[in-house]
Amino acid sequence: MEIELYVGNLSKLTTHGDLRFLFSQAGKVTEAILSLDGKSGEPKGYAFVTMSAQSEADKAVNMFDGYLFFEHELTVHLAKPRAQRGFKDLTAKR
Repeated sequence: MEIELYVGNLSKLTTHGDLRFLFSQAGKVTEAILSLDGKSGEPKGYAFVTMSAQSEADKAVNMFDGYLFFEHELTVHLAKPRAQRGFKDLTAKR
């Protein structure tokens, strides 16, 4: 069962590849989505990373919540289900 994680406080320099590389240390990453501003296309500073199993998601939270990445302390936790987020997010898969 795939589990989606919220990753916050990302540097604006963070790329899709950076996220995949980092989180692959905890397990199989099935998707990584950077949130972008709809008008400017600039990164918003957060992303959603989907891990292939609950155990991998738990490992990623333990490894990377509070982790210093590009001089930013990450916030990592299980994401709320999309229906509960209350807005349509403009995202880009890379």
